[in-house]
Amino acid sequence: QVQLVESGGGLVQAGDSLRLSCAASGRTFTNNSMAWFRQAPVKEREFVAVITWVGGTTDYADSVKGRFTISRDNAKNTVNLQMNSLEPEDTAVYYCAARQGGPLGVPSSYNKWGQGTQVTVSS
Repeated sequence: QVQLVESGGGLVQAGDSLRLSCAASGRTFTNNSMAWFRQAPVKEREFVAVITWVGGTTDYADSVKGRFTISRDNAKNTVNLQMNSLEPEDTAVYYCAARQGGPLGVPSSYNKWGQGTQVTVSS
């Protein structure tokens, strides 16, 4: 069975860093664009970052540009999100997802999702 499992979340203070990881099992996702989304309480799920499988092109939400970095290790079938200079507004459950097709920043383009990992940033 295909699974995406996120790890690395936690409680940190504003200005701290965290590194999230997403491990894929059951099949490889080297042919898929992989993305991170996040969802805060009473808010819709929003795009954070994506990395394409062709050339490893990346894109980020404006709110995280310059602070977050997405990377992938196809040999290990993992996708990582390095988050620096965290702000209280970054508090959310973070999900990794594998894209099936469609626009890169739209949740409906992704058909495989992890269970999420909580990131809480205190001020």
